[in-house]
Amino acid sequence: MLKNTKNPLLLLIMLISLDLSSQVYEFTKEHQGEVHTNKILIDDQYLIHTVYVIEPAEFILTRGGFYDREGNIFHVKLEFNSNFENDSIQVTSLKQSKDWKMVSRNKYNLEGKWLMSGRVSEDGTQNRRNIESPRKTMKFLLDSHFQWVAFNTETMRFSGCGGGTYTTTDSKYFETIDYFSRDNSKVSLTLEFDYDREGDDWFHKGYSTLGNPIHEIWTKRLR
Repeated sequence: MLKNTKNPLLLLIMLISLDLSSQVYEFTKEHQGEVHTNKILIDDQYLIHTVYVIEPAEFILTRGGFYDREGNIFHVKLEFNSNFENDSIQVTSLKQSKDWKMVSRNKYNLEGKWLMSGRVSEDGTQNRRNIESPRKTMKFLLDSHFQWVAFNTETMRFSGCGGGTYTTTDSKYFETIDYFSRDNSKVSLTLEFDYDREGDDWFHKGYSTLGNPIHEIWTKRLR
Protein backbone atom coordinates (compact mmCIF):
# COMPACT_ATOMS: atom_id res chain seq x y z
CA MET A 1 0.00 0.00 0.00
CA LEU A 2 1.17 3.53 -0.73
CA LYS A 3 0.52 4.60 2.85
CA ASN A 4 3.31 2.30 4.02
CA THR A 5 5.93 3.80 1.72
CA LYS A 6 8.51 5.74 3.79
CA ASN A 7 10.78 6.86 0.96
CA PRO A 8 9.39 10.22 -0.32
CA LEU A 9 11.11 9.91 -3.72
CA LEU A 10 9.80 6.39 -4.26
CA LEU A 11 6.32 7.51 -3.25
CA LEU A 12 6.45 10.38 -5.77
CA ILE A 13 7.56 8.04 -8.55
CA MET A 14 4.76 5.61 -7.71
CA LEU A 15 2.14 8.35 -7.71
CA ILE A 16 3.34 9.72 -11.05
CA SER A 17 3.36 6.26 -12.61
CA LEU A 18 -0.25 5.72 -11.55
CA ASP A 19 -1.35 8.78 -13.53
CA LEU A 20 0.64 8.29 -16.72
CA SER A 21 -2.09 6.25 -18.42
CA SER A 22 -4.89 8.72 -17.64
CA GLN A 23 -4.25 12.35 -18.47
CA VAL A 24 -5.68 15.37 -20.22
CA TYR A 25 -3.39 17.51 -22.38
CA GLU A 26 -3.67 20.69 -24.41
CA PHE A 27 -1.49 22.42 -26.97
CA THR A 28 -2.08 25.15 -29.54
CA LYS A 29 -1.20 25.50 -33.22
CA GLU A 30 -1.67 28.41 -35.59
CA HIS A 31 -3.61 27.65 -38.75
CA GLN A 32 -4.36 30.28 -41.39
CA GLY A 33 -4.26 33.05 -38.84
CA GLU A 34 -6.37 31.19 -36.25
CA VAL A 35 -5.13 29.70 -32.98
CA HIS A 36 -6.37 26.13 -32.77
CA THR A 37 -6.60 24.56 -29.31
CA ASN A 38 -5.93 20.83 -29.30
CA LYS A 39 -7.33 18.85 -26.36
CA ILE A 40 -6.38 15.22 -25.82
CA LEU A 41 -8.10 12.91 -23.35
CA ILE A 42 -6.26 9.64 -22.70
CA ASP A 43 -7.07 6.79 -20.36
CA ASP A 44 -5.35 3.39 -20.31
CA GLN A 45 -6.96 2.30 -23.58
CA TYR A 46 -8.83 5.13 -25.28
CA LEU A 47 -7.85 8.49 -26.77
CA ILE A 48 -9.88 11.46 -28.02
CA HIS A 49 -8.27 14.35 -29.89
CA THR A 50 -10.40 17.47 -30.43
CA VAL A 51 -9.52 20.74 -32.12
CA TYR A 52 -11.40 23.99 -31.60
CA VAL A 53 -11.01 27.78 -31.53
CA ILE A 54 -11.61 29.59 -28.26
CA GLU A 55 -12.28 33.10 -29.58
CA PRO A 56 -14.47 33.41 -31.51
CA ALA A 57 -15.81 29.99 -30.55
CA GLU A 58 -15.56 27.47 -33.38
CA PHE A 59 -15.49 23.67 -33.44
CA ILE A 60 -12.95 22.22 -35.92
CA LEU A 61 -12.80 18.42 -35.57
CA THR A 62 -12.72 15.44 -33.22
CA ARG A 63 -11.36 11.91 -33.56
CA GLY A 64 -11.14 9.05 -31.12
CA GLY A 65 -10.72 5.34 -30.55
CA PHE A 66 -8.70 2.62 -28.88
CA TYR A 67 -4.94 2.98 -29.10
CA ASP A 68 -1.62 1.16 -28.86
CA ARG A 69 1.36 3.08 -27.55
CA GLU A 70 4.90 2.88 -28.88
CA GLY A 71 7.14 5.17 -26.83
CA ASN A 72 5.71 8.67 -27.21
CA ILE A 73 3.58 7.73 -30.24
CA PHE A 74 -0.10 6.79 -29.92
CA HIS A 75 -1.46 4.62 -32.76
CA VAL A 76 -5.24 5.04 -32.73
CA LYS A 77 -7.83 2.84 -34.44
CA LEU A 78 -10.62 5.36 -34.79
CA GLU A 79 -14.23 4.72 -33.82
CA PHE A 80 -15.22 8.19 -34.98
CA ASN A 81 -13.81 10.98 -37.10
CA SER A 82 -15.87 14.13 -37.59
CA ASN A 83 -13.97 14.84 -40.83
CA PHE A 84 -14.33 11.32 -42.22
CA GLU A 85 -16.37 12.35 -45.26
CA ASN A 86 -13.47 14.54 -46.36
CA ASP A 87 -10.36 12.60 -45.35
CA SER A 88 -11.54 8.94 -44.95
CA ILE A 89 -9.08 8.50 -42.06
CA GLN A 90 -9.78 5.43 -39.89
CA VAL A 91 -6.33 5.01 -38.33
CA THR A 92 -4.11 7.82 -37.10
CA SER A 93 -1.00 8.41 -34.99
CA LEU A 94 -0.20 11.20 -32.55
CA LYS A 95 3.29 11.95 -31.30
CA GLN A 96 3.49 13.40 -27.82
CA SER A 97 5.83 16.37 -27.63
CA LYS A 98 7.05 18.90 -25.09
CA ASP A 99 4.29 21.22 -26.34
CA TRP A 100 1.66 19.02 -24.72
CA LYS A 101 0.65 20.74 -21.50
CA MET A 102 -1.03 18.60 -18.85
CA VAL A 103 -4.31 20.21 -17.76
CA SER A 104 -5.65 17.39 -15.59
CA ARG A 105 -7.52 18.57 -12.49
CA ASN A 106 -9.52 16.78 -9.80
CA LYS A 107 -10.92 13.28 -10.18
CA TYR A 108 -14.56 12.58 -9.35
CA ASN A 109 -16.60 9.42 -8.93
CA LEU A 110 -17.93 9.59 -12.50
CA GLU A 111 -14.52 9.10 -14.10
CA GLY A 112 -14.53 6.89 -17.18
CA LYS A 113 -16.31 6.22 -20.45
CA TRP A 114 -20.10 6.07 -20.37
CA LEU A 115 -22.60 5.00 -23.05
CA MET A 116 -26.09 6.42 -23.34
CA SER A 117 -28.23 3.43 -22.38
CA GLY A 118 -31.71 4.88 -22.08
CA ARG A 119 -34.07 7.45 -20.67
CA VAL A 120 -36.45 7.63 -17.75
CA SER A 121 -40.03 8.66 -18.53
CA GLU A 122 -42.14 10.90 -16.32
CA ASP A 123 -43.78 7.89 -14.64
CA GLY A 124 -40.35 6.47 -13.73
CA THR A 125 -40.24 3.81 -16.45
CA GLN A 126 -36.74 3.07 -17.69
CA ASN A 127 -36.60 2.83 -21.49
CA ARG A 128 -33.32 1.10 -22.26
CA ARG A 129 -31.38 0.91 -25.53
CA ASN A 130 -28.81 -1.61 -26.76
CA ILE A 131 -25.34 -0.27 -25.91
CA GLU A 132 -23.75 -2.96 -28.11
CA SER A 133 -25.24 -1.31 -31.19
CA PRO A 134 -22.84 0.40 -33.64
CA ARG A 135 -24.74 3.64 -33.04
CA LYS A 136 -23.40 5.06 -29.80
CA THR A 137 -23.47 8.20 -27.73
CA MET A 138 -20.49 8.19 -25.40
CA LYS A 139 -19.42 10.55 -22.66
CA PHE A 140 -15.76 10.47 -21.58
CA LEU A 141 -15.07 12.00 -18.15
CA LEU A 142 -11.46 12.37 -17.07
CA ASP A 143 -9.67 14.60 -14.55
CA SER A 144 -12.46 17.25 -14.48
CA HIS A 145 -12.73 17.31 -18.29
CA PHE A 146 -15.52 15.79 -20.37
CA GLN A 147 -16.57 15.15 -23.93
CA TRP A 148 -19.69 13.55 -25.33
CA VAL A 149 -19.81 12.30 -28.89
CA ALA A 150 -22.45 10.56 -31.03
CA PHE A 151 -21.15 8.23 -33.75
CA ASN A 152 -21.52 4.94 -35.62
CA THR A 153 -18.63 2.49 -35.35
CA GLU A 154 -19.56 0.70 -38.60
CA THR A 155 -20.03 3.68 -40.90
CA MET A 156 -17.83 6.22 -39.07
CA ARG A 157 -20.81 8.59 -39.24
CA PHE A 158 -20.39 11.49 -36.81
CA SER A 159 -23.54 13.08 -35.38
CA GLY A 160 -22.19 15.65 -32.94
CA CYS A 161 -20.05 16.34 -29.90
CA GLY A 162 -19.45 18.78 -27.10
CA GLY A 163 -16.97 19.11 -24.30
CA GLY A 164 -15.33 21.19 -21.62
CA THR A 165 -14.91 20.85 -17.87
CA TYR A 166 -17.09 19.43 -15.12
CA THR A 167 -17.42 19.16 -11.35
CA THR A 168 -19.67 17.16 -9.04
CA THR A 169 -20.95 17.37 -5.48
CA ASP A 170 -22.85 14.64 -3.63
CA SER A 171 -25.87 14.88 -5.90
CA LYS A 172 -25.14 17.67 -8.41
CA TYR A 173 -23.21 17.60 -11.69
CA PHE A 174 -22.07 20.80 -13.41
CA GLU A 175 -20.51 21.07 -16.86
CA THR A 176 -19.14 24.11 -18.65
CA ILE A 177 -19.02 23.93 -22.44
CA ASP A 178 -15.75 24.83 -24.20
CA TYR A 179 -16.76 23.53 -27.66
CA PHE A 180 -19.97 22.30 -29.24
CA SER A 181 -20.13 21.03 -32.83
CA ARG A 182 -23.83 21.78 -33.27
CA ASP A 183 -23.97 25.35 -31.98
CA ASN A 184 -20.95 27.53 -31.23
CA SER A 185 -23.21 29.99 -29.39
CA LYS A 186 -23.58 27.50 -26.52
CA VAL A 187 -19.87 27.75 -25.64
CA SER A 188 -19.24 29.03 -22.08
CA LEU A 189 -22.69 27.85 -20.97
CA THR A 190 -22.73 26.04 -17.60
CA LEU A 191 -25.40 23.38 -17.09
CA GLU A 192 -26.51 21.95 -13.75
CA PHE A 193 -27.91 18.44 -13.34
CA ASP A 194 -29.06 16.12 -10.57
CA TYR A 195 -27.26 12.80 -10.69
CA ASP A 196 -27.31 9.44 -8.99
CA ARG A 197 -24.84 6.62 -9.34
CA GLU A 198 -26.20 3.07 -9.04
CA GLY A 199 -23.51 0.49 -9.78
CA ASP A 200 -22.55 0.84 -13.44
CA ASP A 201 -25.49 3.18 -14.14
CA TRP A 202 -25.45 6.97 -13.92
CA PHE A 203 -28.84 8.71 -13.82
CA HIS A 204 -28.59 12.24 -15.21
CA LYS A 205 -31.51 14.69 -14.85
CA GLY A 206 -31.80 18.34 -15.80
CA TYR A 207 -32.18 20.50 -18.90
CA SER A 208 -30.41 20.35 -22.26
CA THR A 209 -28.67 23.26 -23.98
CA LEU A 210 -32.02 23.96 -25.67
CA GLY A 211 -33.79 24.12 -22.31
CA ASN A 212 -35.60 20.82 -22.78
CA PRO A 213 -36.00 18.49 -19.76
CA ILE A 214 -33.88 15.33 -19.90
CA HIS A 215 -33.60 12.29 -17.66
CA GLU A 216 -30.91 10.06 -19.12
CA ILE A 217 -29.34 6.75 -18.17
CA TRP A 218 -25.64 6.28 -18.87
CA THR A 219 -23.90 2.92 -18.37
CA LYS A 220 -20.17 2.43 -17.78
CA ARG A 221 -18.39 1.28 -20.92
CA LEU A 222 -16.34 -1.78 -20.13
CA ARG A 223 -14.78 -2.30 -23.60
